[in-house]
Amino acid sequence: MRQRFQKGFTLIELMIVVAIVAILASIAYPSYGWAVRKGRRAQARTAILDLLQQQERFMTQNNTYVAFTNTNGVTTPASVPFKTFAGDSPSDTPYHLSAAACSTDSTITECVRVTAKPTFSDAEVSSLWATSDGSRNCTGIAGTTPPAAPPKVCWP
Repeated sequence: MRQRFQKGFTLIELMIVVAIVAILASIAYPSYGWAVRKGRRAQARTAILDLLQQQERFMTQNNTYVAFTNTNGVTTPASVPFKTFAGDSPSDTPYHLSAAACSTDSTITECVRVTAKPTFSDAEVSSLWATSDGSRNCTGIAGTTPPAAPPKVCWP
């Protein structure tokens, strides 16, 4: 009697492979999400520092900084001479930028605070900010009680 060899995989073998792939995916996906958020925060930090540099240039020419708000991509006042978003296009930006006086005690001619608010869900950081006097930090879980130095999740 000739022995006949089976070609292909059994159902058990396929289920084991599917289980291994599911375990690897459950480990890899959170790491991927963390890496994406970390990259977006770096993009926000770059945009904040670029805007601060533009604000300083404007200050040397006009003796004041420019204050503006950015709510869901709508900038007030509408004619801001700066880029008010992080990324390549205002419609697909990970952060909206805004600028205001550093505190209620100071005016816009003395100090400017540039803030980047995410357009995506970020559980650790609800906004990043830096001022023209050199201070920087974030708000959200990572920055709820601001330490002497900003948390590494915000400004590494």
